[in-house]
Amino acid sequence: MSLKESNIDNYIPKIPKIIDCRIEKTLNVIGGKWSFYVIRELFDGIKRFGELQRQINGVSPKALTDTLRHLEVQGVLEREAFATVPVTVQYKLTPKGEDLHQILIEMKLWAAKWA
Repeated sequence: MSLKESNIDNYIPKIPKIIDCRIEKTLNVIGGKWSFYVIRELFDGIKRFGELQRQINGVSPKALTDTLRHLEVQGVLEREAFATVPVTVQYKLTPKGEDLHQILIEMKLWAAKWA
């Protein structure tokens, strides 16, 4: 390839594969719709799986498990298992998860005003 041909490439616009967007990053950390419900419930303190399932209407065990795993991987909550029969597992928000409190309050205020 000659020098002239390589300079032509400088004039071809590049299409970005990913546009860096902070809202997108936040939504990727939070995950799906059930995440908001889980986070809301954990603002009240430590909860077990069964408690979360009872308090979140309509969530299936699989959807709740997937959501809890996603939030744990993202560092939003911590999972603690106890060596009991059956195994007792409880969840609590990390400081990263607690930091979402203000966002959810603002969403509730918006919904009260506009929804």
